Amino acid sequence: MRIDDGRDGADYVEVNRANWDDRARAHDWAGGYDLQRFVDDPTLLSGVVEFDRPLLGEIAGIEAVHLQCHIGTDTLSLARLGARMTGLDLSPASLGIARRLAADAGADIRYLESNVYDALDVLGTGSFDLVYTGIGALCWLPSIDRWAATVAGLLRAGGRLLLRDAHPVLLSIGEEHPERLEIGLPYFETPQPDVWDEQLSYVPTERPLEATVSYQWNHGIGELVTALLQHGMELTALVEHRTVPWPALSELMEPDEVSGEWRLREHPERLPLTFTIAARKR
Repeated sequence: MRIDDGRDGADYVEVNRANWDDRARAHDWAGGYDLQRFVDDPTLLSGVVEFDRPLLGEIAGIEAVHLQCHIGTDTLSLARLGARMTGLDLSPASLGIARRLAADAGADIRYLESNVYDALDVLGTGSFDLVYTGIGALCWLPSIDRWAATVAGLLRAGGRLLLRDAHPVLLSIGEEHPERLEIGLPYFETPQPDVWDEQLSYVPTERPLEATVSYQWNHGIGELVTALLQHGMELTALVEHRTVPWPALSELMEPDEVSGEWRLREHPERLPLTFTIAARKR
């Protein structure tokens, strides 16, 4: 539930870290991740990575970093495609699970704890051929311009970004009457965060969350593209999708048999649910 309690988000890193530490412990067993599958099947890739393999291209032998990597299923998947992987996240609980998963799966992945905006201090400038960011990442950051500057700073000349995330139009759908698909939340980036108090995560968990408050921001597609261009990136692809990996609008959605994700049950052409951006550093 979105709440309006006057918080300015100044402590967003600490609040969101507590939320993600709690989510990580809840996600450790969650059926939506089923981490044991990745241990049992050395060829398994996460659905998010598999979805964008045509745009990802050949990554064997390159240096890649996964920003906001959470418990590392996408990071492991990229390593299985041959990249030398580093995962970065602000949540120590998430990283503990990611390290355990990599060890159990026999993967050599480096994991480091950091807020995205401090990534250059932790990882160094011009260190990577690929920056990867997956579903559900950008909404936790207050400034898309600072994010784009970080991405560009991490990349070598000619290095690539692959980003897939929830579409800002989906994230702007109001929560009171979602069945109407009405815009009720900010589409554009705002100085103040949306403050959420939620006991449930996006996958089923054995217990409700205890650290329930989080700070989130939306970022319009134009703001995102402009930020990347202003920091020396050039777009090579921008694709909007009719599917999303979780039932974001609950009863309005049905499984999509082709992608393995979720789509609107009626007239899915009405609403973009996710997007993918591929870009290259000039």
